[in-house]
Amino acid sequence: MPLTDPLGDMLTRIRNGQQARKDSVVSPASKLRARVLDVLQREGYIRGYSEEALGAHKGLRIELKYFEGQPAIRHVSRISKPGRRVYSGSQELPRVRNGLGITIVSTPRGVLSDAEARDQNVGGEVLAEVF
Repeated sequence: MPLTDPLGDMLTRIRNGQQARKDSVVSPASKLRARVLDVLQREGYIRGYSEEALGAHKGLRIELKYFEGQPAIRHVSRISKPGRRVYSGSQELPRVRNGLGITIVSTPRGVLSDAEARDQNVGGEVLAEVF
């Protein structure tokens, strides 16, 4: 059965993996998922990720990060969904927890965090929020 929201599926796998205290989780691979994981790694929410073969398909093994026994990601949610896309200009990008979290944005210059998008003065589709 095809997924209608592959990015939401990956975020749910990360959330469930951290609640179960897993070291890593596996998600099917795509370019968008890899770019979102790049942002999460740059911002320090995951240790890293790697591509691996899952039978005939490729997968992404995501290494989860914990700090003093608590997950590094306390909250992750999908903002722009297949039924309702959310777009924002560079100056109107939402701030998560007064700057303590990040918003992941798909821009013409690639997938960026909200701070990077503001610095480059680009807006785009607001994909998710993480703190």
